[in-house]
Amino acid sequence: MSHILAKGSIGYCAVPDVRDPASLLRQTALAKEAGFSMIWASDHFMPWSHTNAYECHTWTWMSTALERVKGIPFGTSVTAPVLRYHPALIAQAFATMQVIHGNRVILGLGTGEALNEMTLGYSWPPLVERRARLVEAVKIMRKLWAGGFVTFEGKYFKLRNANLYMKADVPVFLAGFGPKMARLAGRLGDGLITLLQPIDYYKNVLFPAVEEGAKSKGRSPDEICKVVELDVTYDEDYDRALESVRFMAQTLLPEVFKDPIPDPRILEAMGKKVSDKDLEEAFVISTSSDAHIKKIEEAFKVGFDHVYISSSAFDEEGLIRMYKNEVLPYFAQGKR
Repeated sequence: MSHILAKGSIGYCAVPDVRDPASLLRQTALAKEAGFSMIWASDHFMPWSHTNAYECHTWTWMSTALERVKGIPFGTSVTAPVLRYHPALIAQAFATMQVIHGNRVILGLGTGEALNEMTLGYSWPPLVERRARLVEAVKIMRKLWAGGFVTFEGKYFKLRNANLYMKADVPVFLAGFGPKMARLAGRLGDGLITLLQPIDYYKNVLFPAVEEGAKSKGRSPDEICKVVELDVTYDEDYDRALESVRFMAQTLLPEVFKDPIPDPRILEAMGKKVSDKDLEEAFVISTSSDAHIKKIEEAFKVGFDHVYISSSAFDEEGLIRMYKNEVLPYFAQGKR
């Protein structure tokens, strides 16, 4: 089902952490009009920072956006089926969206962050357990989508004669930054979602792991859609552009993903330790389209099928206009 993302396509990510739901709907409509081919949305309970933050229920927002913004697919990047969401309820929600909206829904899955799980009273399990929960979750969802009564006895999840009463075939993309998750994407997923890393890492580590996982199940690696998130910002004033990514600075710290830190106020304070230089190396921070075009070209050349941008720009609609006028036409004209 990953064919709904055309090779060489560029998507746009709605970020509920930094904008209210109504603004996200407006900006998503503008992104579609600008020529973006896919809308992604992060799926959090709590935002990455506290000051000037927002957060909404992504599935509720997405179902509304699917109705208002026609003609392009929507997906989560990503939903965590490990603690706060039971995989059967995820299966039901996304089957419902597919039944209503057709082949316009992608389910991106990942192993989650403590920020979104511990807040609801859960203990934060180690990564090896979260990966195992993810594998069970994918199996449960696909069994339910296939139709019929399902009983499942897993280590972490159980079903007792569960029946969705509607069939579905939702594409499942798995988020991964290392070889273990990349192999899982090759084995179980329709696609891999990852973040920007050195080009050699994709060639020598991540893509070979996807290929290994796919071949272990008798699948062609070409069946796995490779997607990369590009974190960007844009402003005519460089200092404003740089300041706008401060909201996400703490996501550059490995401990944010590994340690049990459930409070956005703590994360925000941690982010202040990140230097401007580190931000400039991790984000596309620019006053023109050139840097955006260069990074997207690099992603396509290394072998990604789809690139989507995730922005925390103060003037998000200005960024969308820049992409409409300069970035997207460049790629539409086949100059890459």
